[in-house]
Amino acid sequence: MTSPQGFLSCADAELAAATWDGSRWLIAGTPFPDGPIGEAVTRLRGFKGIRFSWPERAPHGGDADLAGAARAEPYDIGSLDAVTRLAAAGVPLHAETVPGWLAAEDPALAGLLTSSGWLEPETDTAGVSVADLRREEHSVRLRRHALAANRTTGTVSVILASRRPSMAAWALAQIAGQRHVDVEVVFAAHGYPADVVRRAAQGLPFPVEVIEADGGTVFGDVLNEAARRASGDFLAKWDDDDWYGPEHLADLLLARSYSGADIVGTTAEFFYLEPLNLTVRRTDYRSEVWHRHVAGGTILLDRAAFTGFPPVPRAVDEGMLKAAEAAGARIYRTHGLGYMLRRSTAAQHTWRLPLAHFLKVATNQWRGRTPSRILERAH
Repeated sequence: MTSPQGFLSCADAELAAATWDGSRWLIAGTPFPDGPIGEAVTRLRGFKGIRFSWPERAPHGGDADLAGAARAEPYDIGSLDAVTRLAAAGVPLHAETVPGWLAAEDPALAGLLTSSGWLEPETDTAGVSVADLRREEHSVRLRRHALAANRTTGTVSVILASRRPSMAAWALAQIAGQRHVDVEVVFAAHGYPADVVRRAAQGLPFPVEVIEADGGTVFGDVLNEAARRASGDFLAKWDDDDWYGPEHLADLLLARSYSGADIVGTTAEFFYLEPLNLTVRRTDYRSEVWHRHVAGGTILLDRAAFTGFPPVPRAVDEGMLKAAEAAGARIYRTHGLGYMLRRSTAAQHTWRLPLAHFLKVATNQWRGRTPSRILERAH
């Protein structure tokens, strides 16, 4: 399956030109193949994107103006095939205009192709460029559209263990906002009455099972009990205080389908430093790669393949991933644009790093909560 595996979040070369020669596209002067496109995509990864230019008239001799054609001729279909395959590969694409038949056939794709905001220069509040970020956001929207029919289906059991009763309603509302996925939730109230969560779960459009865990039970055992109660096809770990975009779970299922991985997760790229009211972004983690490390709050795997979290109070994600990899599991890391971690003081997290660490590794900084646009919201 064509996929965004190998996407480069930073590209040095400018847009490559794609022109139609009557039977195929020439991209950066080279014919785009009709068969497997892996080598062609690898060659194009270093470009900022590809700009497509359709001819005004059909090259087979017809007089019909393609901009006004309502029906797709064989020429039209052939010219679109490369576009959709490159979109599935996450290659950023642009066209000043698209033929009328394309706009009628796939208005969403036409809108993505003609959008140009990602090509405009933009900086953060410190004057550092965010052009690469806007480019990757565009890539994510294209790949979602092109690969939507290939998304893995099945119920996702979201497991969530929380010591903070005040976060229950907020966390459940984010899960309720997930699109293109069937979910159930197993919520472990860690050290407080389960009724707090049950009240917060009233009226939600999916099942929520609440378990009450003693405050002295170690975190890994709490998560394991939640996983034991799950009945979905997949398990997805969820943190109560982080932000998740509405297609977070759908993107994980999509990554599972095109990678064939046993475990998928995202990069940890965006952090909201709550005491400083500052959002930072780190770019030293690559996405769309096979990698043993993924953000703990984004792990998704087959429930049948789950072997458990280590019975320890912290670093449970790292321990589970190491054990899974040692047992032969393959781990894939997709993009992290639909996820933002909240950082308070180090003592309030099981992952204990001082705020100064995140400032040190940051590429971009913004005042307030300013995530990627893929997150769509950051309430």
